[in-house]
Amino acid sequence: MMARKPLPQPSAEHRRRGFEPAFGLMKDPLRLAGEARGFAVTRLLTHWAEVAGPELAAKTRPVKVGFGREGLGATLTLLVKASEAPIVQMQLPQLKDRVNAVYGYAAVAHIHLTQTAASGFAEGQADFAAAPKAPPKPDPAQQLRAKAQAEGVADPGLRSALEQLAQNILTRPRM
Repeated sequence: MMARKPLPQPSAEHRRRGFEPAFGLMKDPLRLAGEARGFAVTRLLTHWAEVAGPELAAKTRPVKVGFGREGLGATLTLLVKASEAPIVQMQLPQLKDRVNAVYGYAAVAHIHLTQTAASGFAEGQADFAAAPKAPPKPDPAQQLRAKAQAEGVADPGLRSALEQLAQNILTRPRM
């Protein structure tokens, strides 16, 4: 097993700026990890649902980008369940256009579907996002309690947000 490189320490400039988004701290390690798997544009990994669309993103996961000897066009390897492969296969031309739009040029010439991944971002997992379930009907008594928690707030937007927060807290599963 190879030892991991330590994460870079924040510079004095970073400490002076105060809070920054969490992705700002992970940007360089994620970029390096992505480049090791052939992803020159990490947006392909981090925003896969936007690139592929919600329907295809639930069925696929990018594994690697491989470049041929000639250097003309790369091959994107996607992890897909065997039962979903024929459906995904029919949508590959549109997916290739979307992926190339992320790169800004025709970087990907082929898309290869696989049912297993050696290692990397997908880690050989084939369990993709399940179909979203309809949210359960809220209990009227809990809705009244949530409304009572935000009763004294004058701003309607803030009151609505506080009611939603109270509703979420009251309905969350207890461990």
